[in-house]
Parts: sequence; C-alpha cells; structure tokens
Amino acid sequence: MFDVSKYKTYTKGLLASIVVAILSMIITEFISFSTATVAIILGMIVGNYFYKTFHSEESEFKSGVKFAEKDLLMFAIALMGINLNFTMLANLGFQTILIIVLGMAFTIGMGILLGKLFKLNSKLALMIGIGNGVCGSSAIAATAGIAKVKSNDIGVSIALVNLMGTIGIFLAPALAHLIGFSDIQAGVFTGNTLQAVGQAVAAGFSISPEAGHYATVVKMGRVLLLVPLVLILIYIVKRENPNSDEEVKQTGKMGVPSFILWFVGFSVVASLGLLPKELETFISSVSHYITLIAMSAIGLMIHFGTIVKSAGTAFKVSSILFALQLIFSALLISML
Repeated sequence: MFDVSKYKTYTKGLLASIVVAILSMIITEFISFSTATVAIILGMIVGNYFYKTFHSEESEFKSGVKFAEKDLLMFAIALMGINLNFTMLANLGFQTILIIVLGMAFTIGMGILLGKLFKLNSKLALMIGIGNGVCGSSAIAATAGIAKVKSNDIGVSIALVNLMGTIGIFLAPALAHLIGFSDIQAGVFTGNTLQAVGQAVAAGFSISPEAGHYATVVKMGRVLLLVPLVLILIYIVKRENPNSDEEVKQTGKMGVPSFILWFVGFSVVASLGLLPKELETFISSVSHYITLIAMSAIGLMIHFGTIVKSAGTAFKVSSILFALQLIFSALLISML
C-alpha cells in the first residue's frame, strides 16, 4: 500500500530545494551563467549559512533534500532522454562521428590521467572528464549515481565544467578564426569542445549561421553518446563491485538502473517520432525544472570545508583538460 506518511517527511526539504531553484532562475535572468551552476552555488550558500538546519541528523529538512538530490534527479534523467533523437546521427557522416568519438574518449581519458597526476579525487576527476567530454551538467548528473559520486564532487565538477564552457563561448570562436578554419570546420570545432548545448550553439552562431548549424548537430551527436557511455560505465562499476548489495537493489534484471532504461526508452520514442512535438517539449521542460530542483538540493548538502580542500586542484585539472581538449579537437579537424 502507498505510504503517504513517508513522503510527508520530505515536504520541508523539497520545498527548500524548490525555492532555491526558483531563485536561481530569477538570478540567471540578470547574469549570463548556467542555471544549474547558480542553483548549486546558491544552495551551497543557503546550506552552509543554515548549516544545522540542513546537515544535522535531527534536521526535518534533510530527508526531503536527499530525496530531491537522488530520487528526483533520477526521474529527471529518465525524462531527459526525450531530447535525444538518434536520427540526427544520419546527418553527421563517418569523419565527423570519428572526431566526436575520439574527442570524447580523449577528454575523459585525460581527465582521469590528470586527476592521477595532480592527486585529485578519482571520482571528481572522472566527473570533470565526462562533463567536458560529453554534455556538461547533464552528463555528470546521468553518471554520478552510477559511479557513486558524492554531492561535494558533483557540485564542484558541475561548477567548473560550466565555467570552462562559459569561457569557451568566447575562446573557441576566436581560436577557430586564428587557426583559419572554414565556417563548417569552426562549427564542428565549437560543437565538439564546448560543454553545454546552449554554449555550443551560442559560440557557433557567433561565427556564422552555417557554423551555428554544424555546431548544433555535432553537439547533439556528443549528447547521443551519453547512452553508450552510461552502459560502459555500468559495466565497469559492476565488474569492479560484483557483490554490491546497493547496486542490486537499484538495478533491474539486466543489471541496469531503471532510470537509465527509461532514459533509453524516451530516446527511442523521440527517435521514432511517436509523440507530438508539443508533448516532447513539455516533457523536456519538466525534466529541466526537476533537474534544477535536484541541483539545488545537491548544493544544499555541500559543505564549504570539503570544497576548499579540492577546489584549487580541481580548477587546475579542469583548466588544463579544457585546453588539451581544444588542442586535440583542432588537430583532429585539421587532419581529417
């Protein structure tokens, strides 16, 4: 039977997360920055200012915030699949797909390697690599639960990846012009390096309409690779932790988390065009707003003291990684 009392305990924490999300949306009307990043930062400020309210074991807010941070995030990721239309791959061609795959593999691999070189937490390094290599906040959100990444590391990685992407909006077009790329090459370059879809589109169209079109298509190609990446990550985690009780509880008969199966299912629905566009747009909007609530909850659970310990090193890793990503993609495009 449905236990209503269980969910009543989530009310205060859930409302706090919603309020932070709404304030974040208002703030981003006045500043040009990712709403997800603002939600995490604002959540951190609120959560640390009212530290006992959100972090003590007796807190009436804690269970609701944790519900938003985990359960709501998984629901949002499932709905996120509606944005992935696999028929877009037909517009790319073999060379462009090769550039995307190699660029993603290089970025994630270098993120892990740089993490080891700078003695950064391995899971934080992985999230920075995935965020830079695939699609920013969405990729981190979709993979953090599978890799069992802590809230602190999720928050730091999302903030840094979005910071790099914001810088990249201006840097990538300038580099494309300096190298002497054609509009098509410049579009592929921005689409293959910038973190969020909006960042890639903005950078591409700042060059030309043609560059903007190619940036958009290439960026969506990177987003589509989130599905095989998630499946690969599940396989690696299962191989390293074959007897994990927690994993067995959260996964179905196939050993894949149910929210990932729904994510793939919604992707297939979008690819086959089974739903009206208006309904797809509505589902996408719901996913976006729920994700913001989850990001706010993640921020509320982050402790400043933990952030300070890793933020400096994480910034170095993220900056060097983004520079290497830009160089590698430029070389690939020049050679292919």
